[in-house]
Amino acid sequence: MIVIMKTHTPSAEIQNIIQECRNWNLTPETIESNNKVVIGLVGDTAGLNIEKIQQLSPFVEQVLRVKHPFKRASLEFRNGEYSEVAVPTPNGLITFGQNHPLVIVAGPCSVENEEMIVETAQVVKAAGTSFIRGGAYKPRTSPYAFQGHGESALHLLAKAREATGLGIITEVMDTADLEKVAEIADVVQIGARNMQNFPLLKKAGATGKPILLKRGLSATIEEWLMAAEYILASGNPNVILCERGIRSFDQKYTRNILDLSVIPVLRKLTHLPIMIDPSHATGYSEYVPTMAKASVASGTDSLMIEVHPNPKKALSDGPQSLTPVAFVELMQEIAPLAQYFGRGYKSAFSNSGRSDSDRPERTLKLG
Repeated sequence: MIVIMKTHTPSAEIQNIIQECRNWNLTPETIESNNKVVIGLVGDTAGLNIEKIQQLSPFVEQVLRVKHPFKRASLEFRNGEYSEVAVPTPNGLITFGQNHPLVIVAGPCSVENEEMIVETAQVVKAAGTSFIRGGAYKPRTSPYAFQGHGESALHLLAKAREATGLGIITEVMDTADLEKVAEIADVVQIGARNMQNFPLLKKAGATGKPILLKRGLSATIEEWLMAAEYILASGNPNVILCERGIRSFDQKYTRNILDLSVIPVLRKLTHLPIMIDPSHATGYSEYVPTMAKASVASGTDSLMIEVHPNPKKALSDGPQSLTPVAFVELMQEIAPLAQYFGRGYKSAFSNSGRSDSDRPERTLKLG
């Protein structure tokens, strides 16, 4: 349930409503939305009469029930306003969100050695990337496959950040490693296999670090948003959703099925920023450029793309990794497309949003 206050409501009135709601064993959360204060009420509101809340103050404009089971993640909870996740990096504040430039995240599946991660970071930065991604701890289907170098790889990521100023996105698999990962990472990733690891979600949220939440292997959209709810409920509003492909009945030719329809669906359901990972979704480098461009056209806020100096010798996920040359070519192709949709990634270090008047004019020439 949300309580929308009138513009210029005195703070004393807002505090009175908050206190009264606490007396009803509800958890009130205030949100600045569309120049108004919105009070979100979390708890058992099923038996609460809307008129009872409206009578608390003449400054109450409207009271609405949140229809979805994911309360804090729902678009209704923010009164229809999309949220943004701002991440401080050495290169400046990078903001994920619908009204901001496209954020590019790139790098290898796994951190293999210092030369490799630093070299890759330098290449992807020059092409317009804001974050280096790389796994220190790797969940693998086979227990005999390369599992990552662990804590030492975290320090190599830190060296890549020092050399380039890029932010770091890396995955945590276990609550035992969370403190070490959170100390180095600018954004902590929860992988697909851990999407419903609820103890990990709660503890990761409690770090206060921005969390990148990947969709589970066969997760429904509602299950995905309920997983995000665990992080939000821990008091951490900085959650980014990442679609990385799901399992389906026909996966002979791709690793997973990339569900791009999830972008408009999420726009209707949630205020959280959206990232697309076409590398894990397709599993083959030759398909990544097409799906990356389709993701931009579909309205994603961010792209995560795997890049490796020598994919044939990669210790993990080589077949889906672009070479540095192929990545630069892709970024050159994406640049005008992103600009066309008003999401030019070259200005990703800017923290200012764009209004419709700032967007390039779109003209279709019919031959």
